[in-house]
Amino acid sequence: MKFAFVAKHRHVWPVSWICAALQVSRSGFHAWLNRPAGARSIYGEKLSEVMRLSFQASDRTYGARRVWRDVLEEGLPCGLHRIERLMKRNGLRARPRRRGLPKDQGARSVIAENLLDRDFRADGPNQKWLTDFTYVWTAEGWLYVAAVLDLFSRRIVGWSMKAERDASLVMDTLMMAVWRRGKADALLHHSDQGSQYTSDQFQRLLTDHGITCSRSRAGNVWDNSAMESFFSSLKTERTARKVYRTRDAARSDVLDYIERF
Repeated sequence: MKFAFVAKHRHVWPVSWICAALQVSRSGFHAWLNRPAGARSIYGEKLSEVMRLSFQASDRTYGARRVWRDVLEEGLPCGLHRIERLMKRNGLRARPRRRGLPKDQGARSVIAENLLDRDFRADGPNQKWLTDFTYVWTAEGWLYVAAVLDLFSRRIVGWSMKAERDASLVMDTLMMAVWRRGKADALLHHSDQGSQYTSDQFQRLLTDHGITCSRSRAGNVWDNSAMESFFSSLKTERTARKVYRTRDAARSDVLDYIERF
């Protein structure tokens, strides 16, 4: 560590001064400097390069665990703790999470049972869909973003974005998912108890398509945690650090995140 400090600062102060202050010999420093890099050091440089590429490709939002998975996919075996050390050494720090936004205060008209019961596993596509909506702030006001997530693939199969937070927002989202995936034989649709999802219009839409309704328990976000996780990633990795001048600008950026990133 001392020799590395000397090498880093030798263009600022004379080597002799730094070696004297750190109580190391100049000959030892020059021998260390000219010594061929070891296998571990060379491998560490390779890991650092792939790690930096993964971090930059995520728009500087990925933490050590996600970067570690990308490194493993590149065929470079290593431990999570080593990636944590390398990221800290290179000053690569993921963006922090931001605070939540206002809650829905609309009236509830239909309450269904929690049939999902936190079983976030699915054996195939179009068996279990989760849904929710979130808020994105723009200079023109709020943009409401609704999405439907297939638990089997964890893909967003339907989405809708509007300036109004009404039943049509979530109905359009469901219709896109049905249009993309087709009518399923046995599909469970799970949401929270928001007024948009408990509305008569939305309930009729579920019935018309033979979809079974499931609801989270009141005030229990863990019942829909997979959907909450997606929106948390959307905000942390894309929208929370930006200021959008228009709703169209926010809509375009969210669309890019869902369909491309």
